[in-house]
Amino acid sequence: MHAIIKTGGKQYRVQAGDVIKVEKLADVAAGDTYTFEQVLAAGAGKDLKIGTPVLEGAKVVASVVEQARARKVIVFKKKRRQGYKKRNGHRQHFTRVKIESIEA
Repeated sequence: MHAIIKTGGKQYRVQAGDVIKVEKLADVAAGDTYTFEQVLAAGAGKDLKIGTPVLEGAKVVASVVEQARARKVIVFKKKRRQGYKKRNGHRQHFTRVKIESIEA
């Protein structure tokens, strides 16, 4: 059984046992459980249910594996022949979760 969940402005297709990387979930630590309430679709084959926009009463339960930061992305700005160069870096926070169950 698959489900499509929405979190952090993105949509993910998940099934039980998947480990996914989502935008940082606040106030959760490694080992905690988290429930995704915004389930857009759930089921498989002819049993697929599609919400308008979300399914009522459906939820996806996941356990938090870790809170971490992604690899550094270098932001480099330059204007030619002006002597202007600027270098900056950014590391995005993320949460890795393991999908435990889908309740549609």
